[in-house]
Amino acid sequence: MSENTTARIRDNNERWFWVAFFTLALFVFFFGLNIPLVGPDEPRYAEVAREMFLRGDWVTPTLGGFNWFEKPALLYWLEIVSYHVFGVTEFAARIDSALCGLGTVASLWIAARFRGLGNEASTGNFANWTAMIAASTIGILAFSHGASFDIVVTFPITASLASFCVFDSATNETSTRRKFLALISFYFFIGVGLLAKGLIGVVFPFAIVTFYFLLRRRMPRRDFLVSLFWGIPLLVLVAATWYLPMYLQHGWQFIDEFIIQQHFERFATNKYQHPQPFYFFFWVLPLMTIPWLPFFLWATWKSFRDRISGPLARLAKVKPPAIAGGSDLPFSSSPLRLFSISWLLVPLLFFSFSGSKLPGYILPAVPGAILLTSIYIYQFIQKSPLRSNLVKTVAIGTLVICVIAIIFLVPRFARKESVKSLVAAADASGYATAPVLSYLTVSHNAEYYAAGRLIRDADGKQRRFVGPHELVEYISLHNNTPLVILVPKNQITTLTLSESLQTEVLDDNGELDVAIVRLK
Repeated sequence: MSENTTARIRDNNERWFWVAFFTLALFVFFFGLNIPLVGPDEPRYAEVAREMFLRGDWVTPTLGGFNWFEKPALLYWLEIVSYHVFGVTEFAARIDSALCGLGTVASLWIAARFRGLGNEASTGNFANWTAMIAASTIGILAFSHGASFDIVVTFPITASLASFCVFDSATNETSTRRKFLALISFYFFIGVGLLAKGLIGVVFPFAIVTFYFLLRRRMPRRDFLVSLFWGIPLLVLVAATWYLPMYLQHGWQFIDEFIIQQHFERFATNKYQHPQPFYFFFWVLPLMTIPWLPFFLWATWKSFRDRISGPLARLAKVKPPAIAGGSDLPFSSSPLRLFSISWLLVPLLFFSFSGSKLPGYILPAVPGAILLTSIYIYQFIQKSPLRSNLVKTVAIGTLVICVIAIIFLVPRFARKESVKSLVAAADASGYATAPVLSYLTVSHNAEYYAAGRLIRDADGKQRRFVGPHELVEYISLHNNTPLVILVPKNQITTLTLSESLQTEVLDDNGELDVAIVRLK
């Protein structure tokens, strides 16, 4: 068999592998989106979108009929569209996160494709490997299966930075049209990022690009500086589709709650009770790169070593060691790696100084970590076909493990973390319209599954009942109406032993009991 024939067969097999892998990835991203909503955030966001959907209101987010200004509107808008298409379901609440996850993968493919400096074939191949690594990274996979803002803001930030890569890789011979469209996309997606999660949508792209120029020790090109004069108005115009009507309708209340409290106070204080040590994200971010954690650590160490060894070598008048892999690789020059480092460090350092820390906050840094990791994985696989097959096996194995986990493990977790089955048990027992309340706890998960039935305080927050006497008082004031009670399992005896209340336990999810309580 001739060498040309062998090369054609090898190329054909490679193409079929990419088709098969990305088909599997598409399946995994959309698989399991119909499990019960878990935790406090998914149900609240899904319920806010449902209330806007039912009112036909695309401007004001509400929860339980009360204004809810914690987050901007993009996730709610996406969920409203999904509710129109699929109905009000868990699948509809999550499908947009899956699409944003896939959009993040596609954006990284573009960043790798255009920022590469090798020949056309090697650059395209590197882009495929980068997309494969992104699609099998646990941080992207996990948040793409949850109705949260973290992946929804990660996508436009990634898309804006990928657009910058297209622009920054342009040469004098590159068409003016391509450079102009790349800049339009850069500013447009920054505006979308503002709609996705507020100020970080604009702070991160500009800060990452600025730090990148500092690392390269060069000034931005003139056409990029000129674009600021029309690009900033463009991103403001995109963001104004929600911010302007919100301000016109709610004025200072919107500024105070959304801008001052949810941005500056959340960053500077522990008002929202999510304290963590400064180094919290320094271990959370690496965990999000699983199964590529060893490569990420290797890439981080190599980047740090090279940044130190270069200046030291110059100081000693010694030529620094060349980057492993040879000049034929698409990243043989440093811009791609420097851009990845900037993308990684800006969110990491920013959120490390925040007074409020949650794991999802660091997700916008994960694409930068993926891009940096991909560089060194691509170097790794050049050594032998065995290494290439090993990396492919890890990627496929990760997706298969995710499917197995969604089938066998996630439903158990979801039952424990969701009150869906508890509310359903009460409904099946004839209490589908009875008020629902939390006793010695607050179940934010019930916002979606017991919507319209939760007992609230005057400020709109769920009322937390703390003693049998409060239940007796409430039932007496409301015509002896039976109540559906969500109560921690270890506290149910405070109700069953009460001399004034009759308590019937219907079901439990391992954490909470659901009971019917009435006066004796």
